[in-house]
Amino acid sequence: MNQPYSRCASLIQMTESSDDPGLSSRPRQTPAPSYTDHNIRSDDEPDDSFHPDFHSDSAAMQEEPTPVSRFDHYPQSSQTFGVSQSFMDTFDADKHADERKKNLYFPWTSQGDYALGAWLLRSGLSMQAINDFLALELIKQLSLSFESAKALRARAEELPAGPQWTCQPWPVKSPTKRPVNLFYRDSIKCVRSLFGNPLFADNMYYTPYREFKTAEKLVRVYNEWMSGNVAWNMQSQLPHGSTVIGTILSSDKTNISVMTGDRVAHPVLISLANISATLRTKSSHHAFILLALLPVPKFLEKRKKVRGILGDRLIHECLDFVLQPLKLAAQVGIMMSDPLGQKRFCYTPLASYMVDTQEAIMLATVAGKTSHVTMADYKTFGDSFRHEPRTAATTLAQRHAIQQEVGLDDDLAVYAREAMKFRLSGVKLAFWRDWAGAEPYRFLTPEPLHHWHKAFWDHDAKWCIRAVGGDEIDFRFSLIPRRIGFRYFKEGISKLKQVTGREHRDVERYMVSVIADATPKSFTTTIRAMMDFRYLAQAPRVDDNDCEHIEAALSEFHQHKQAILDAGARVGKGSRPINNWYIPKLEMLHSVVQNIRDNGAASQFSADITENGHITMVKDPARGGNNQDYEAQIVRALDRTDKLRRFDLATSIRAADVQFGPHCAQHEHADDDSGSGHEEEEADEPLHIDTSDTLLKSIRPASSLVGPKRRLVDYFADARRLDVLASSGQTERQLPFPLRTFTCGATSFHLNRDPSFSLTVDDASEIYGLPDLRQALADYARDATDPGSNVMTSIIGTRRTSLPGCGLSFNLIRVWLKIRMQSKTFHDTECVAEPRTVMCAPPSEEWVFGHSDTVLVNNEPDKQWPASGFTGHSAAQLRLILHVRGTDTFLAYVQRFDIVSQSTRVGNSTRSLPKPNSVTGMYVLKRAS
Repeated sequence: MNQPYSRCASLIQMTESSDDPGLSSRPRQTPAPSYTDHNIRSDDEPDDSFHPDFHSDSAAMQEEPTPVSRFDHYPQSSQTFGVSQSFMDTFDADKHADERKKNLYFPWTSQGDYALGAWLLRSGLSMQAINDFLALELIKQLSLSFESAKALRARAEELPAGPQWTCQPWPVKSPTKRPVNLFYRDSIKCVRSLFGNPLFADNMYYTPYREFKTAEKLVRVYNEWMSGNVAWNMQSQLPHGSTVIGTILSSDKTNISVMTGDRVAHPVLISLANISATLRTKSSHHAFILLALLPVPKFLEKRKKVRGILGDRLIHECLDFVLQPLKLAAQVGIMMSDPLGQKRFCYTPLASYMVDTQEAIMLATVAGKTSHVTMADYKTFGDSFRHEPRTAATTLAQRHAIQQEVGLDDDLAVYAREAMKFRLSGVKLAFWRDWAGAEPYRFLTPEPLHHWHKAFWDHDAKWCIRAVGGDEIDFRFSLIPRRIGFRYFKEGISKLKQVTGREHRDVERYMVSVIADATPKSFTTTIRAMMDFRYLAQAPRVDDNDCEHIEAALSEFHQHKQAILDAGARVGKGSRPINNWYIPKLEMLHSVVQNIRDNGAASQFSADITENGHITMVKDPARGGNNQDYEAQIVRALDRTDKLRRFDLATSIRAADVQFGPHCAQHEHADDDSGSGHEEEEADEPLHIDTSDTLLKSIRPASSLVGPKRRLVDYFADARRLDVLASSGQTERQLPFPLRTFTCGATSFHLNRDPSFSLTVDDASEIYGLPDLRQALADYARDATDPGSNVMTSIIGTRRTSLPGCGLSFNLIRVWLKIRMQSKTFHDTECVAEPRTVMCAPPSEEWVFGHSDTVLVNNEPDKQWPASGFTGHSAAQLRLILHVRGTDTFLAYVQRFDIVSQSTRVGNSTRSLPKPNSVTGMYVLKRAS
């Protein structure tokens, strides 16, 4: 129902429960051949392993249509070569393996003893705090195997270890304040650890593939790194049967000292592009691990520029040393064990190096104010086209020319001056120079957190504040209605300091609507075009059509960007106008679409995950120490945490008596005399598991191994379970009817079990300020019983036909103040989105006009949002959610909004059509009259 003239429309429509009460599990993310067929053949190669079944119905087989796939997988790639040492084999090879045959949790006495010790080690408590805890009388009665924090840590050191840390003193030619030490781990062992992790088995890609939108294979789709052109081209240069393991690196400086000390760490994190982006981009899965802590020395050199060159050269030297094993494996290959314990012959090219702009410039060895991916310099950053890519061959040739000119002169200033002629830095040997297939303009992938969202805050937001005015834009932000789950800027944004990527995204959501009609049309168009670019380019799945839209949005920005300068919105220090576009991040945007086609969706390379890793892997361990020898304390803490995680997984697998790996063939025994004895032996064999999902369901670790601690609620699954229970009729007395969790189309709804309160119709009408509530209910009751009327598709906004004061068959209604709504994600309809709380509270002291959120109402069930747009949908304000006892339907009272028509050029005439505003790209709404 809606205000002022409408029939009462039902908020939901119960869907029929499925014939199969079981809940189907979600299919694996990787296309099937990447998991199941490890010996993929080309179309023209005969399959000698096929043996037809002559007892089958051949006619039926011929009638069955051949399935057409949307995927092309690279033929003859990622074959397996027998079984290798698995994760559990490594655990059993530990020096204390014999002790663990008697006591699985050695050096602890029991699982409980280990669980408490592991919790204390992970808690972040200081050693003194742990000692105080262990000194409690209640804890002493537990008879733990350790009596002090020192003894507890000593037990942790006895656990099976992963890749070990090494401290390498690093010689430098220029004196420094402190000795220079490099802390690192063997890069190949780190890759082995990630590639062989049993918990990644369901989310590991082995074969490059090309995905298309339809079976006709006309439009490419890009998501994972394996779906891009680079992985495919790399595979084409490798021997048949080999596996490409794309290495992902990330590095950035971060402060680790608290209050005083001015200590900085430079961590290098490593991951694999083969791991599904959905899993890799979540910190709770530990898909990024710390590879090295690069030294950050303070050189005593007086010249600032020379100090910078010394620091950059040191970074490249250390990276060259740490990554040398991966470079060798990228050239000649190496045998590795996958999560199932199968051997694969692997090559380790550099897939991505996730960094911000300054770090990218340093890694590309280009000078400041120079593009790290193209041949553009600062004077051409504002060009509306993409410049020629800066290839590795070009940079190395220029380095060679510099060396020929400088000769044996070791003066850094001389070398830097000569390098500047080519817009290069003073770095002599780039770490990537001998890494097979490494191209900086490809592996320096766009990084959304810094290149898009922080760039918005540093530039777009400042332009808008300048153009609209600080006070005015703050006032406009304060007028935005508050929504639960969305950031509300009550004080505005002009004075915000130390904002994070979360705030950047929150401000982006509102900016176009806030500046509309406050800035010139060209100015608003420029900001909106850049918003469109960021929104489209951050999608986890991008197809060729999306790429065209992304390029069109960037082109539109360049067409209108002069409006920013004309408005005087781009200013520098002292509010002096800037009349140029010397912005490195702006020039880099021209390379986004090509990089998506090369490396897959850009969202997988966002630094959100690595920024969080800096906290958990660097800052927290450093601040839990004694402010001395930060690096050593960090690596010791990480080593303990890694040992605990490995031990927890291994002991839980062994305690569950499961065998993780590929299913082994049943043993054939020719001797029939063994009979029943053989059956008894088979009964004692462990359960074979080959998926990480089944593994996690089978084990009971002492702590959470992977995944967030707070599970995302799935109202779709809850609704299916309730439907099954309700249809059984066994719990009719326990379940409230109508069911409080239900699904309608692609949306799930959830209401609290008990209503907020019960009211008479007249009281509800007065409290909520809905004078025609009784009339609306009467209209709905009449139409609901009319066979010729469909209340689900009735037009919202028709005139009331019942008279004021009309009679109803009921007087009391139950009312809810809020409802939870959940939909499926747009790019993956099998994943549920975060549920949203929608309010419909009456006026109160805090909410003078009530708290009523805006919703989309579906008027035609066969139309789906957002594919159908406003066709079959209406925008409305949710005012009341109610239920009449004795009925099986919840009702909603809504007030409809109409779309304000926009002047649109059609041929030689101008018409007013219900379309989005051409400037903002948004619909303009007004209350229905």
